[in-house]
Amino acid sequence: MTDDVKGERIAKFLARAGVGSRRDVERMVAEGRIIVNNEVIQQPATFVTAQDMIRVDGAVIGPQERTRVWRYHKPTGLVTTHHDPQNRKTVFESLPLGLPRVISIGRLDLNSEGLLLLTNDGALARRLELPSHQWVRRYRVRVFGLVDEKRLAALAEGSVFDGVRYGAIQAGLDSRRGDNSWLTVSLQEGKNREIRRVMAALNLHVSRLIRVAYGPFQLGTLQKRALEEVPIKTLREQIGGFEAAPRRKAARSVAR
Repeated sequence: MTDDVKGERIAKFLARAGVGSRRDVERMVAEGRIIVNNEVIQQPATFVTAQDMIRVDGAVIGPQERTRVWRYHKPTGLVTTHHDPQNRKTVFESLPLGLPRVISIGRLDLNSEGLLLLTNDGALARRLELPSHQWVRRYRVRVFGLVDEKRLAALAEGSVFDGVRYGAIQAGLDSRRGDNSWLTVSLQEGKNREIRRVMAALNLHVSRLIRVAYGPFQLGTLQKRALEEVPIKTLREQIGGFEAAPRRKAARSVAR
């Protein structure tokens, strides 16, 4: 049997379609929420192809649509997840009605704001998140405390704080007013809450963190909560090997 005839595992297939992560899909299979060709599937190892009829929570994975990417200006107070156990407001609940189901490319925590890229293509999201893609993420950071510029510069060599090793961080002082300063911080590999933890190790408290760029994509003048689709021409110019060919449309369900 050829790979084309065999297809691919349901978890990978639906993750690529943006239904959820592979782990999400595996859980949905265990919960009996996925039907393939009118049968509830029981095994995450089930293989499917584009010719199969697939339903998730009753919604059909329907006609094909092209890969799309949006810039979104995330405000503080929203979490970047489809379902929050603490019932906090999420980014995805704040998006305009009628938007296809999307996932984020990277995340911003509850108290962070700025540029968040969204896409309807799970495979593209994972690809652009990889450190090997080497896209620089740039932030404007307001800190409270005494800034030591030599210690900031030393972050470019990598650092270890509380037993955690961090990669190179480019950080520079932009302005200072009393005990408050604005920094520009850039990194390629971002661990969870990395900037806040590194700044805390330098005795600096982060009072505001704004992502202004993710790779070649800029926040620019995009207003808070505003959403703007990135033109296909720009995606082709900025993402090597980008293909805008149609892909199966994800079901309008939320992994939960």
